[in-house]
Formats: sequence, structure tokens, C-alpha cells
Amino acid sequence: MAQPLENYHRLLRKVDQLCEGITTLLGDALTCHAGCSSCCVSISVFPVEAAALLEAAGQLSPEQYRLLKERLAQPHADEQCPLLSDDRCLLYQARPIICRTHGLPILLTDDGGQRRVDVCPHNCKEIETLPGEALIDLERLNALLVSVNVLYLREFGIKLPERIKICSLKEMLP
Repeated sequence: MAQPLENYHRLLRKVDQLCEGITTLLGDALTCHAGCSSCCVSISVFPVEAAALLEAAGQLSPEQYRLLKERLAQPHADEQCPLLSDDRCLLYQARPIICRTHGLPILLTDDGGQRRVDVCPHNCKEIETLPGEALIDLERLNALLVSVNVLYLREFGIKLPERIKICSLKEMLP
């Protein structure tokens, strides 16, 4: 029998390779760094991503686990991600795909059907035209993530909501 999160972890490795290549390509044009958390807002994730976050939470030290539970229990009126503590993600190694791509140039389709590039306003300030290999095709990436999520839910007969708010993880932790 396959491991429950095998396909998801495989996708994460591919996304990390893609992001690493873009980071190398753009070099100093990217200003994101450890502790930069302005993009880190409370989001909802697919069940497969929530499962990966819960798996990672179970591997934390008792002190880190206690801190995670405290952070998840606090109200976050400012929409800051509850996984942040001192501007660092408590579950960084298991962070969702959207978090892995934060700050990098994203190719997306807006509500009017127009394709456009979105990038953190702190990044790529001196670049007038981004090369195609520096873009993450958001629609394609989301389609892969949806497929992995569907496989996860079907293979293991799991019935969960379509999306799970990060703050709702507190109810899923032991």
C-alpha cells in the first residue's frame, strides 16, 4: 500500500526544485529572506496539505508543539498566519505549496481572463522583462495540486471539506 502522502511529497520536491531554479536564475533580484513574513497570511489548504502539516506537527519537539498549539489557539484578527512565531513558520519544512512560491513571479489569469505576472513588490524591481523560465504557472501548479488531493482523498477513503483553514488545525491536533 502506498504511503498516504507519497504523491504530495513528490509534488513538493518538484515544486522546491522549480523554486530553487527560479531563485538561482533571479539571484539578487529576490529580496525574500528568513524572517520576511509579509506574505504570510492565514489561508485555507487542501486536505492533503493539512495532513502534511499535521504529520510535521507530530515531529516537533514537545516545546515547539506546545508553541504551535498556543499559536493556533490565538485569534489572528490581522490575518497573520497562525503558524508564524517571531516571523518564522513553525512548520516551515511542511509549508503548503502556496507558501513555497511566495515572492516568486507567478503567471496567473485574472478575473477578466487576462494572463499576467504577479510578484512580490519587493522583488524584481530592476527587471523589466522576466524570462519564461522564471515564472510559475499558477493554473498548472494548482491543477497538479488538485489532482494529488483528489488521489489522496480517494485512495484513503477520506471525506473532508474541500478546503481547511490553517487555524482549524487546532481541532485536528491531539
